[in-house]
Amino acid sequence: MRKLRIAIAGGSLGGLFAAILLRQDGHEVQVFERSAGGLEGRGAGLVPQREVFDVLRAIGAEDVVKVGVVARDRITLDRAGGIVHRQVTPQMQLSWDYLYSAVRARLGDADYRLGRSVSGAARTDTGAALHFADGSSEDAELVLGADGIGSVLRPVVTAQPSPTRYAGYVAWRGLVPEAALPQSAADALLDRFAFFMMPGSHILGYSVTGPGGEMQRGARRYNWVWYRRVAEAELAAVLTDGSGRTHPFSLAPGQMPAQRAAGLQVDAQRLLPPDFAAAVAAEQAPFVQAIFDYEAPRMATGPLALLGDAAFVVRPHTAMGVAKAAGDALALRRHLRDLPLEQALAAYDRERRPAGAAIAAYGQRLGAELG
Repeated sequence: MRKLRIAIAGGSLGGLFAAILLRQDGHEVQVFERSAGGLEGRGAGLVPQREVFDVLRAIGAEDVVKVGVVARDRITLDRAGGIVHRQVTPQMQLSWDYLYSAVRARLGDADYRLGRSVSGAARTDTGAALHFADGSSEDAELVLGADGIGSVLRPVVTAQPSPTRYAGYVAWRGLVPEAALPQSAADALLDRFAFFMMPGSHILGYSVTGPGGEMQRGARRYNWVWYRRVAEAELAAVLTDGSGRTHPFSLAPGQMPAQRAAGLQVDAQRLLPPDFAAAVAAEQAPFVQAIFDYEAPRMATGPLALLGDAAFVVRPHTAMGVAKAAGDALALRRHLRDLPLEQALAAYDRERRPAGAAIAAYGQRLGAELG
C-alpha cells in the first residue's frame, strides 16, 4: 500500500474519523478546520448506529459508547400530556460534544489545524492542492472534502454547481440541563424517548450525558428537537441572528434573537404538551437548523473525494448523519488499503454513493410525514 500525503477540509466527526483511520495506516494526514476556536459545544444529541460503533472500535475508542444514556422505552404523548402509545425498546443516546471531544483527542494538535478556511481545491501535476481564504495552499496526493453542508469542494469534485434544496421546515433545538426541568417534566420525560405529533410539526426528546460525560441523573442534559414548517420566504428571517446577520443554514446556541426565542416559548405553551413546553421554556439559548437536501452525482474525481455531508446531506430524522460519515471513512480506508489511489476512489464512489442516496431517500420519506 502506497503511503499518501492527504489533506482533509473539515474537522468535524467525518473528517476526524477519516484522518485517524488513515494515519493508522501510515499516511501523512492534515485536517484543516475553518473554526478558529474548535467545534466543542456545537452539537446536541445523537443515536449511534452500527457504523459509529464500528469506527470507534477501529480507532480504539470503543469505550466512548459506554458513556451514554439508555432510554428504557418510547412514548407518544397527546396534547394534554397523556401517553397514547408506549413501546419497550431500550436505546442508547450519546452527546455529540462528548463524542467529538473523545475522538478529537486521538489526533495530535499538529495534525488538526484550526482557523484555516478553505476556499477551493484544484488538481496539480503531483496530485491536488487545497486553497485557503488567506491565499495560501497545501499540496497533497489526495484531498478529501469533509466540509459539511456548505462544502466548497463539491463543485470541484462534481464539476457542476451544488445547491442544497430547502425541505420546507426547520428544527428548533435545545439541550437543557436536567436540573433546569420542572420536576413534573423530569418525571415524565427523562430516561425515555418521547414524541408528540401534530399536523405539519412534531417534537421529540431524549436524555444525553452532561458535557463532561456525566451519566448520573440530574447532571445530564435533555435534548429536544421541534420540527416546524417555515415558508421559504420566511427562512432568512429565521436564520438571522441578534446582530442582524443572516446565516445560510443554522444559528448556533446564543445567536438567536431574544424576541424570537421568547416567541418560541409562547408557541410551545400554546401548541405542545405541558412537559414538552416546560422543556422548551427551560432552554436559555435555543438554536435552529434549517433542513436541506443534497445528493452528489459523484463522490470522487481524480485525487479528490467527498465524505459525509459534503456528499449527501440527509435529514436528521434518520439519526444516520454521523453513521453515514463513519461508513464513508471506513470504506475509504478499506479501498485505499486494497487498491491503487485512482481505483480505490472509484471503488469508494461505487460503494458509498448508493448508500448515501438510500439514506437521503429514507429521510425524505420520514420528512413527508410532517404533512
